[in-house]
Amino acid sequence: MLHPQARALLDLMERNGIPPVHSLSAADARRFYRERRALTQPDAPALPVVRDLSADGPAGPIPLRLYRPAADGTLPVLVYFHGGGWVIGDLDTHDVLCRQLALGAGCAVVAVDYRMGPEHRFPAAVDDCLAATRWVGANAAALGVDPSRLAVGGDSAGGNLAAVVAIAARDAGGPPIAYQLLIYPATDQRRVAPSHTTNAQGYLLTADSMRYYHDHYIDDPKHDLDWRASPLLAPDLSGLPPALVLVAGYDPLRDEGVQYAQKLTEAGVRTALVSFERQIHGFVPMGRALDEANEAGAVCAGALGRGLGTRGGGRPRPGPGRSSGLH
Repeated sequence: MLHPQARALLDLMERNGIPPVHSLSAADARRFYRERRALTQPDAPALPVVRDLSADGPAGPIPLRLYRPAADGTLPVLVYFHGGGWVIGDLDTHDVLCRQLALGAGCAVVAVDYRMGPEHRFPAAVDDCLAATRWVGANAAALGVDPSRLAVGGDSAGGNLAAVVAIAARDAGGPPIAYQLLIYPATDQRRVAPSHTTNAQGYLLTADSMRYYHDHYIDDPKHDLDWRASPLLAPDLSGLPPALVLVAGYDPLRDEGVQYAQKLTEAGVRTALVSFERQIHGFVPMGRALDEANEAGAVCAGALGRGLGTRGGGRPRPGPGRSSGLH
């Protein structure tokens, strides 16, 4: 059964005439996404360090945002890739969630503003996310983070990118990834899992919007079979870092997230699968409107903290000096 708060939110969006993503240009879709977050996201918690940075990328500088729950000391770090179908979303749309994860897990977070479609097609986003992750590892001392406790994570399209970065880093021999946080990840561009039919309409993310996102990101059908687009199709998932895969029951992506968790486990990767059966895609940042979003955020932060050795919260590991020499 759909959670009553999720039902009320969907009804409110319909009454307010919020247009479906697939009816908009990419520019308008991005604007609507930024504007509507105030309806559902809680207030941003304060942190002692929030700083915009940039990393060297394959096509120029990649904007980043550093979050630290403590100004001093050496912290583990999560490199976070925002959701939005590889088309919408930015550092601001996921600012609150990144702050919550930093506080809840007791780690630094570096959010990545990777290139998106349709202006920059696959594999531009993959290339940027991998470059940003390598940059964080290479600049760990200046950032005040521990490169041996580096996690990747993201939601939806960002979960897809985090899974891909974990595989690519394994295959390249680094940077070493300690944990992967995969929040309702897209793992199969073919969109053939049963939930793409059972949850195709009526639950915010629809089959029409999935097609829109796919077609703005993927410009050649053969890319659907490339593991950098569809990590579920990677031939070997062994040797990857431990993972949390979180899914929502009323989400077209539900089944491919479950399938990815199963394949990770079968490959010998320590993997936890958590399903919020009454929720819709994209619910985790919506703590102002959905009580279960706050519970899901706590689950993610706890798992991440344990995976990075902070025991799910709170205290940074002592270390010398200030947190960062980067400005």
